Amino acid sequence: MKQFCKHKTALYHLTAFAVVAVWGSTFVLTKLLLLWGLTPASIFTIRFVMAYMVLLLLSPFGKRIRWFADNVKDELLMLGLGVTGGSLYFLTENTAMNYTSTTNTSLIVSMCPLCAALVISLFYKSERLKGVQVLGTLIAAAGAAIVVLNGQFVQHLSPLGDALAFGACLSWAFYSLLMIPASQRYDTLFITRKVFFYGLVSMIPYYIVFRHDFPPVSIVVQPKVLITLLFLGCVASALCFFAWNWAIKKLGAIVTTNYGYLNPVVTIVCAWLVLSERITGWFLVGTVLILSGMYLSGRRK
Repeated sequence: MKQFCKHKTALYHLTAFAVVAVWGSTFVLTKLLLLWGLTPASIFTIRFVMAYMVLLLLSPFGKRIRWFADNVKDELLMLGLGVTGGSLYFLTENTAMNYTSTTNTSLIVSMCPLCAALVISLFYKSERLKGVQVLGTLIAAAGAAIVVLNGQFVQHLSPLGDALAFGACLSWAFYSLLMIPASQRYDTLFITRKVFFYGLVSMIPYYIVFRHDFPPVSIVVQPKVLITLLFLGCVASALCFFAWNWAIKKLGAIVTTNYGYLNPVVTIVCAWLVLSERITGWFLVGTVLILSGMYLSGRRK
């Protein structure tokens, strides 16, 4: 039985790692879509529409689909998840790159796990990190910073852009916080479907203001664009959000969120494979620190 539990725990960790591996590649794919003529808002919208449809198809066949939570308070909780993990997070992150450098954005957003740990610890005593776990989290955060900066320590500050990037970081932290009570009362498929639904609904005010922020259909249906969008919508959104929420339910919000430190590592590896960008010694040092820090922060005394 003990061996079986170890295998199950390893599966939860492997799931979180696999999700981060996919999400790390999305930065490169999103960059390609932007070069091909799509806008940040349109990429997000198409991804979430596809993801919502996939999750509807994954609903138990022959059973009545559940559309609403048990009460108004829980429905508002689902709305909060859709905004913090959907529209607000993606809009602030993508818009930040219009006002500040990609490096600044990546550096700030890579601190999501640290920010999440701080926010969650304010509301849940049982989730607070202690001793070696705090040290591990700080080491992993330092490793992520080294990977992103890549030895170039001169940063150009941009108050608006950096504030938007920090807004994305804070948004994901609150998404992780709200997932704790949601995962205790509802199944993962229902929660994930509501995240995409309210992520789309909360985009309506944006499109009222920016009515023409959508590419022509002729661009979207191009094979390379459509294939990339299908991957982002069906795999990186639908399946990965479901798997991530499931991992949070099994491992806890902080342990799962710590895998986010690997995001810049995967992004740089993908950029090396797809865009022929160079991997440096700083990348290797940062990666070792991230893995060491994650090991320490995952220990329980």
